[in-house]
Amino acid sequence: MRTPENSADLIAAEDVLLFANAAITATGQREFRSGALDQQLSLDFLHTYVRVNYRRVYAASLALDINDHNAARIVLGLLETAGEAGAEERRTEGRLIAARLARLPPQRVYRLFGEVRRAGINNRRTRAIMRDWLAARPDLGHDAVKYRSGVKTAARHVHLRCPQGAEPLAEVGAFLFRPGKLPRYEHPLLDAWRRAHYEQGAVAELPFTVAEGFAARHGMKREVFLKRAAPRMTRLERLRTHAVAQRPDVDLAVMPLTRLALYVLSLPFEQRAARRTELTGALRTAARRAAGRHAGSWGRVHAVLDDSFSSSGSGQKRRRPLAVALACHHLLEVLAAPGAYRGLWTSGRGDALLVRPWGPTPLGMRVLDALEPGPGGAEADRLVIVSDGWDNAPAGLAGEVLRVWRARLDPGRRTAVVHVNPVYDADGFDVRRLAAGVPTAGIRDAEDLPALVEIARFAEGRTGAAELHAYLDRRVALFLGEDDREEEKETVS
Repeated sequence: MRTPENSADLIAAEDVLLFANAAITATGQREFRSGALDQQLSLDFLHTYVRVNYRRVYAASLALDINDHNAARIVLGLLETAGEAGAEERRTEGRLIAARLARLPPQRVYRLFGEVRRAGINNRRTRAIMRDWLAARPDLGHDAVKYRSGVKTAARHVHLRCPQGAEPLAEVGAFLFRPGKLPRYEHPLLDAWRRAHYEQGAVAELPFTVAEGFAARHGMKREVFLKRAAPRMTRLERLRTHAVAQRPDVDLAVMPLTRLALYVLSLPFEQRAARRTELTGALRTAARRAAGRHAGSWGRVHAVLDDSFSSSGSGQKRRRPLAVALACHHLLEVLAAPGAYRGLWTSGRGDALLVRPWGPTPLGMRVLDALEPGPGGAEADRLVIVSDGWDNAPAGLAGEVLRVWRARLDPGRRTAVVHVNPVYDADGFDVRRLAAGVPTAGIRDAEDLPALVEIARFAEGRTGAAELHAYLDRRVALFLGEDDREEEKETVS
């Protein structure tokens, strides 16, 4: 029988896992079965609940593979309620915040600084964090051009000193607060912005998002503009333009796995079939890069992959669940031992490159197929289910199959089972689960699958808060230890 202390520990562990799943999957945007407002209200409650009751865990979540939306919300929540933490807690939180800000895309950080200003958070610690982040930017002049309003807001909030003279910071100050005062700038981007107002040739020297506005002002043809701007476009910007289909020199293999899967699914079937070798090769290369040291270490792997109609996502997250399943398919193939992977789509299709969101979700039938021994009569070492959890053909069959199989056929747990879910269920404040005994973790990017499988084991109920806190402490130590050794990277470049 569980003692009250053990029960409290288990409840605490469940609360922490519930928040981790939400912070990984939820972005406050509309999903297939819930609206944006439902998502936002659900997230608001979870953030407040965990921050008040488990502040240490709330801060430690910054070291996990949570998405950027929730990372920014955690930073804002910690800064806004700094008075609720002790001196040692504030020091640890400050280090975690600085490390996470260094990993966030700059546009996300500038947006966060705007929220900090609107919330009136202006204590010395907050200003120091903002000043340190601005000081670490590799080129503040570039930021002033590309994120002008964000830099301006941050500079005002921290009272950034912009001296007079020819120093780089002085030029940035003049650009932001005294436009038109200097006849020219030494910084090439600042001067290109000045010349672009009247010189069409300077437009191509600017960052793509800024250059688009000037191109429209000058009446430049879209095709001409894209050709001139191509050398300065990021990989994501190339994918977002129709020009990528006519640019065979674009190296898709350098794209992150999940983002590449999204791009592949955006193409018509005819293009996918015509470019099969290129697209499949790029997906496999990205999968090998994502697997890293885990490649080939998972033994025999069987996967059930959801390509039902609900995997179409929503207008804001178009085909995101299906893209995660496609990316996981290629990643699991690399993680498995050579020739020891079998992927089963709920639709019954055998061609992963041509999958599309269609039909019901017969997870139970596919799980039965996946539990069948493979060639040679060997059972799978791992069964991975990638689905939103809405098993409806028939409803609940997958959970019952897994329950009976675990209780009667595999009580010794020869096969490890994990369910990763890319969709946040706003009504349940968690990702939807298939069965109580099946560990479930939220997933946003397939690249995080190895780490998520590790954290999912805490959801089986056989470990408590102590083990979970020890795991979080290890992740925090690793996160802070690597921060000094890693170079800051533009995640959109």
